[in-house]
Amino acid sequence: MKPLILPLPGHIDRAGSLAGRLDAELGKMTVRRFPDGETYLRIDTPVERRAVALFGTLDRPDEKIWPLIFMAAAAKDLGAARVGLIAPYLAYMRQDRRFQAGEGISSVYFARLLSGFVDWLVTVDPHLHRRGSLNEIYSIPTVVVHAAPLISDWIRANIQAPVLIGPDTESAQWLSEAAKGAGAPYLVLDKIRRGDREVEVSVSEVQRWRKHTPVLVDDIIATGRTLIETIGQLRKAGLPPPVCIGIHAIFAGPAYEDLRKAGAARVVTCDTVPHVTNGIDLTAILADGVRKMLESESNDS
Repeated sequence: MKPLILPLPGHIDRAGSLAGRLDAELGKMTVRRFPDGETYLRIDTPVERRAVALFGTLDRPDEKIWPLIFMAAAAKDLGAARVGLIAPYLAYMRQDRRFQAGEGISSVYFARLLSGFVDWLVTVDPHLHRRGSLNEIYSIPTVVVHAAPLISDWIRANIQAPVLIGPDTESAQWLSEAAKGAGAPYLVLDKIRRGDREVEVSVSEVQRWRKHTPVLVDDIIATGRTLIETIGQLRKAGLPPPVCIGIHAIFAGPAYEDLRKAGAARVVTCDTVPHVTNGIDLTAILADGVRKMLESESNDS
């Protein structure tokens, strides 16, 4: 029996592309709001004894989490063999420790919540800063797929004489892989964060790269302040306008417009979060990750 992909609201097209890659069936759902704001949900495709995967990216997660939880619970209640989650962007990874007294560690709480309702998780480059893997907080099997190879392909096809630049040490893990694949040099800058929207970036050795096209690579573009500060410093050093590449296109508020105004020559993102800047399609590597998970479950059964 073919696996079944159930899309969260607003994700039918992406889920359909993924289903085609996996030779899976794209399921039909009815999701709407009652007048009091509560969620109504109905799964219109039979799920009994089937491997089911929910598909939905989790930017702006608070409005998406209850449809996701109810969908997973309903699928199991209706007899699904297993229910997994394909979340190209995984939310609530930022707060991974208690920075100030009284704070909640939301990454842990969110992991417990999802682990209680789905049987496995596939995602793209989660924001693992102070953790080695998702297994430290998720109690279910997880597969992480990496965007670096496809970012490398895009750079090779579109940029002449690139030098890849990471705005902080957090970016080093994927920046080095992207640079290796693109056959390009790279450097990692120093960042001091003074608040959610205030950062300071040090660019001490960039002048030697004046004949290269700077390519700024970051995992999450949220407020864009880190990239904006970096662009300013690069321009002061005499480098040409940079190309900015992000894995996850969050773009809170006017972040995209601010980034363009700051002097970015081009902004390109992977399609983990739908945005006008999406230019790097990750469907193939997501399908590989899901296939790996489904095969693992088949071998275990």
